[in-house]
Amino acid sequence: MTEGTLNSLLVRVVPRIVAIIMRVWFQTCRVKVHGLENWRNPNETGQPIIASFWHYSLLFIFYYMRDQSGAALVSASRDGEYVARLAHEFNFATVRGSRNNKGVEALKGLLRVVRAGDSVALVADGSQGPARIAQSGAILLASRTGTPIQPLAWSASRYFTIRSWDRTAVPKPFSRVEYFFGEPIIVPPELKAEGIEEYRLLLEQRLNELYRSAWGKYNRDGH
Repeated sequence: MTEGTLNSLLVRVVPRIVAIIMRVWFQTCRVKVHGLENWRNPNETGQPIIASFWHYSLLFIFYYMRDQSGAALVSASRDGEYVARLAHEFNFATVRGSRNNKGVEALKGLLRVVRAGDSVALVADGSQGPARIAQSGAILLASRTGTPIQPLAWSASRYFTIRSWDRTAVPKPFSRVEYFFGEPIIVPPELKAEGIEEYRLLLEQRLNELYRSAWGKYNRDGH
């Protein structure tokens, strides 16, 4: 079997197996939700949101938000294909970024999704970090469409981390999970560079405050 054939097989099989394990595993967790007053549920309002969260939280958010329709931005890298297939297992469409045009095509794809009335999910610190430093994609998209940014975070009483730049966290079976909806961020239309940076810093601040609030439930500064 050639390397290309093996990789093609793994891409088809591994995300499906991981999704099955996640469903069984995470169903054992007890989830307490905070900030429901901030949650603009698109299934109820009919209006899209831009879900924004740190990369460490990706796996549980895919699981927890599985009843929401929308699209997630995923890296165009080979590793990103595994993430894209996993997203599909939880009923999310994907928009793939391009490594050659600095995300222009990705932004266009996200604009099409939002303008069609669907929500999108953007990892705020991107696919390669640095961890918990916000990038500007969500701000650009919100400014172009008038769609609110919905910050998300979670923590767990017991968890393990994957050795990666973001220390991806996974709740252990039967752990308690604190799931936080932050106050939506409304971004003014057609922002220029200075305004984009101002709101990028605001998003970073809000997500880090939510992150500390979540992990503070277990007397931790972070995961």
